[in-house]
Amino acid sequence: MRKYGLLLFFSCFSLLLSVAQDNKKQYFSHDVGVFLGASYYIGDLNSKQFAMSQPAVGIFYRFNYSYRVAFKAAFNYGSIQGDDSQSGNPDQIERNLNFKSTIMEFSARTEFNFWEYRTGHKNFIFAPYIFLGIGVFNFNPQAHYGNQWVSLRNLSTEGEGTPLGTRKPYPLTQVCLPFGIGFKLTLSQQIGLGIEWGPRKTFTDYLDDVSGTYVDPAKLAIYKGGLAATLSNTSKVPGAISGDTGKLRGNPSTKDWYFYYGLVISYKLKFKPKECRGAF
Repeated sequence: MRKYGLLLFFSCFSLLLSVAQDNKKQYFSHDVGVFLGASYYIGDLNSKQFAMSQPAVGIFYRFNYSYRVAFKAAFNYGSIQGDDSQSGNPDQIERNLNFKSTIMEFSARTEFNFWEYRTGHKNFIFAPYIFLGIGVFNFNPQAHYGNQWVSLRNLSTEGEGTPLGTRKPYPLTQVCLPFGIGFKLTLSQQIGLGIEWGPRKTFTDYLDDVSGTYVDPAKLAIYKGGLAATLSNTSKVPGAISGDTGKLRGNPSTKDWYFYYGLVISYKLKFKPKECRGAF
């Protein structure tokens, strides 16, 4: 997935660069709209596309620079989750970790229509498109323990920020690169409908609070308490906890991804032309 995601990202980037100077059939229009769909993640606790998807929503403003190029600012809100018990991998089932997290994202991006498109125009009623941008997102991984959800970042389950680990605590607000594909269709003079799928390239491996190696739970309890020690290793294998120290808990060589997909509903704004007044 990561290889194909990066290939799509660089394809989007190359195409957008190639049309950056495309000023043909210029027209300026503005629209606002909503995103209604779902979100999911790919990482140490899930490797299946669309698995464990959760509802997601968003709002956006879009400036249409031409029939081909548009610039968009958007805010999306969703949630992601992963659970080893849902995996078909015996090692993951034995590891027995789980998490969920809300994702709040603000992004700015460029859209490129493969065909000329204009909402409300009878000759340009639909078009496939790609997009590429930059975003900032906030997350907060939590694990289900007993009858409650427990925030994990401050527990340092892999020893982050303690003498047991080599990494600092990870920031909960980070940068991402949103990109993807979609299809848009005009429904009326002012209403447009689209469908979109967008991966988010992140620079963290801690969306799920899983990345490196197990630490000694007895020592972790000294620095972070008994709950941190318990949630650092929830293995189902009897006796495994004491012997797991130093072994891989996740895959530190890869980063986590999250995704949004769903419907995009837009409303084209109308602006009255300015009056031209002559001199008296």
